[in-house]
Amino acid sequence: MKFHQIFWSFRPCINEFQYCKFVVQVDGTWLYGKYKGTLLVTVAQDGNNKILPIAFAIIEGEIVEAWLFFLKNLKRHATPQHGLCLISDRNETIKSAYLKRDSGWTTQNFVHVFCIQYIAPNYMKRFKNNDIKNNNYQYE
Repeated sequence: MKFHQIFWSFRPCINEFQYCKFVVQVDGTWLYGKYKGTLLVTVAQDGNNKILPIAFAIIEGEIVEAWLFFLKNLKRHATPQHGLCLISDRNETIKSAYLKRDSGWTTQNFVHVFCIQYIAPNYMKRFKNNDIKNNNYQYE
């Protein structure tokens, strides 16, 4: 028997999320070895700046239907609150998934932003500005 996707979360993590910042980050990583696929993870940060894992999924690949499966279950079972900020990379399949009518995510109940980790490299790749690349800017 082979499953195509699975979603899970732990009740203590869901309960703890009500005391966290209403900011969640979703990301995925490939699984290597005997078992293939992609592991999706949602995390939040508590008041002590500790990372709280909220939900997980294993899917066959980062396609719109798989992200829809994950985001729909995330909204329904783990993060039903309004006013969430969802942080992700610039993966278009995530946006395509939450824009679907039955995803549970609407412009009235969340805002989607991109992780800064992905913005800078994408900027450099697109504009190829070597002057900026060669300067080591320090931000306080």
